[in-house]
Amino acid sequence: MKTGLERKAMLGPKVRRLRRERGLTQSQMAKQLGISASYLNLIEHNQRPLTVPLLIKLTQTFQIDLQGFAEDDEGRAVAGLQEAFADPLFDGTDIKLHDIKELVAAAPGMARHVIRLYQAYRGRCEDLQSLAERVADGDRLEVMQSTNLPIDQVREMFHQQSNHFQELEAAAEDIWNDVPFVSGDLYRNLCDYLQRAHSVKVRVFPVDVMGTTVRRFDRHSRRILLSEMLPPSGRLFQVAFQIGLLQNRDLFDEVLIRAHLSSDAARRLARIGLANYFAGAVMMPYERFLKAAQDVRYDIQILGRRFESSFEQVCHRFTTLQRPGMKGVPFFMIRIDKAGNVSKRFSAAGFTFARFGGACPRWNVHDAFRTPGQIHIQIVQTPDSSTYFSLSRTVDKPGGGHRSPPQQFVVGLGCDTAFAGHLVYADGFDLENTEASTPIGINCRLCPRLDCGQRTYPPLNHRLIVEEHVRGQSPYLFAASSSGVVDQTR
Repeated sequence: MKTGLERKAMLGPKVRRLRRERGLTQSQMAKQLGISASYLNLIEHNQRPLTVPLLIKLTQTFQIDLQGFAEDDEGRAVAGLQEAFADPLFDGTDIKLHDIKELVAAAPGMARHVIRLYQAYRGRCEDLQSLAERVADGDRLEVMQSTNLPIDQVREMFHQQSNHFQELEAAAEDIWNDVPFVSGDLYRNLCDYLQRAHSVKVRVFPVDVMGTTVRRFDRHSRRILLSEMLPPSGRLFQVAFQIGLLQNRDLFDEVLIRAHLSSDAARRLARIGLANYFAGAVMMPYERFLKAAQDVRYDIQILGRRFESSFEQVCHRFTTLQRPGMKGVPFFMIRIDKAGNVSKRFSAAGFTFARFGGACPRWNVHDAFRTPGQIHIQIVQTPDSSTYFSLSRTVDKPGGGHRSPPQQFVVGLGCDTAFAGHLVYADGFDLENTEASTPIGINCRLCPRLDCGQRTYPPLNHRLIVEEHVRGQSPYLFAASSSGVVDQTR
């Protein structure tokens, strides 16, 4: 099994790009690192690994962030290109994995543009399919430009930032530094702050007044109306959210200008996302929260109590702990509903989520719905032999009484097994035993595992063979390669 550190040791293309950005020859960089030019040449061509002592010396010599430099950006690009080239559009081509890796290593910018082109192509295909279905049903035509959907643009903005915004962290810390909060009642402290700083009062109203609305800001009366159905952590979050909108709008707009979003709807959604981020940063201040997380080994229940936060809020905050020089465990997070729809996905761990389609049925995020409130733990292995430690649990969103029951979701959280030892939940697990891991894929369309009995779709990169006289666990037979060799899924 390759650990996260071993996978990240082959960083030749990054070293080469760093050298060229600094305008150095191989001899000049090698001299600064105390190695020979020939050895540096081998490193740049991935013929020798970048050892940990040499990696540390490189980051210190050239003043770059150690963890940021070692993060597997190229792995995400390789996964994106694999998804693209697995499309039937490229049937008959012979694009190998090593070809993809060479393209990403030599021209990472070009690789990203190829992925964007493929995403645009897939979006147009979905538009045409939607149009065909509407014509067949005789409905009024209304074509959606799926590649420009506001939610996709906003998700990409957060992904490009690795879900970390230092300017928002600083703004949240300013509140704690400037206001003498009384310990133990952050909700009342924030309500008092709102009234002093913005002349806004907070009032809790009954559900028969609020209906399904959980928060409303009345500009004329300068009041925030909260639903009585919100739990304490929800009320606290909504008050912090409103503070963000009221006093950080200019800061949010600066972030949005850099993101180059194409529509007003996308900008509004992104502003809400930034206000949500700010609220989490106020509830769980970066340095205090990171230290507490490390002290209790990322015990979600303890942190939730200590910071007056919900299970989901704590998990979400984990994914934002990416401050250069002060990073936490790099987590990924997903939130799904009972139908498998993904409403949140963040990754600081190199874990690849599919842009289209649901998650792998072998991943136990789906099983968590069977036992609400119980944490499910699993070690999974992706097709590239990466192993991840994951946990999942149901969370409920407030409803409006008997006629409007709560919404239920599952939050999945995970990290590379190289970091799992930092988590209390990993105690007792043999993290080196790959036999104990569950093989999963991105989703059925993209998964190369032909021996899976839980497939709902055949893989895109294998020709489907229909055989009515043979039936295994799965109804699919596949041509494993262009040579016509057949794999049976049973």
